[in-house]
Amino acid sequence: MKMDCLLTARGNNTLEDKNILMLNGKPVLYYPALAGKKVKVIDKYYVSSDCDKILNVAYDLGYSKVKRPEELSKPNSQHVDVIKHFLNLPSVANEMPDILVVLLGNNITVKSLWIEECIEIMKQDMTISCVAPVYEDCDHNPYRCKKINADGFIESFMENSPSSISTNRQDLPKSFFFSHNFWVLNVKKFLDGELGDAPWSFMGKKVFPYKIERSIDIHDMFDMGVAKLWLDQQIE
Repeated sequence: MKMDCLLTARGNNTLEDKNILMLNGKPVLYYPALAGKKVKVIDKYYVSSDCDKILNVAYDLGYSKVKRPEELSKPNSQHVDVIKHFLNLPSVANEMPDILVVLLGNNITVKSLWIEECIEIMKQDMTISCVAPVYEDCDHNPYRCKKINADGFIESFMENSPSSISTNRQDLPKSFFFSHNFWVLNVKKFLDGELGDAPWSFMGKKVFPYKIERSIDIHDMFDMGVAKLWLDQQIE
């Protein structure tokens, strides 16, 4: 079974150069990239980016460069199109992987053991379309979510919200969110175009959850501080 790894990191961000800002003496993308490199069952490693600085940093970590076209490098560009662009490269299409590990360059909460275990889950059942890390978060449970209506007042975000909902998060149904640190994709099902739930419908109809405790996407300097705390805890 052939397995590739694709590290994705865009250069055009609100927080300038966020993927290569220094965190504990290393660029942010160093952490997911290193976790990926430690997974011995992966055959080839690639990095997709529009930014030469990102490509060069990842190349030094053992990732082959894939220069992303401008139309896939905008704030509203979709990951699904970046993955399709990669899989359509002649060098990749001629040796199409069975499993693709997609690493996101702005999330440092990645461990090689997690990737290995997610790969093993898929290997044991290739009817699975994607194995994706998730974390439980009842503070942001959908039943608690609100919106501002046309009259300027707060109302339930959910159209069919129950009339009686406990104010205690412990009483609510458990809610989980995608970590967006990495995804393990079944390439055949991805290419077949079998769509699952929006907005990440490219994961397919059979997404298996891999539970972790916490995920930190870096979008601003506050996130950088939280990420540093997480990294420091891993050393202790």
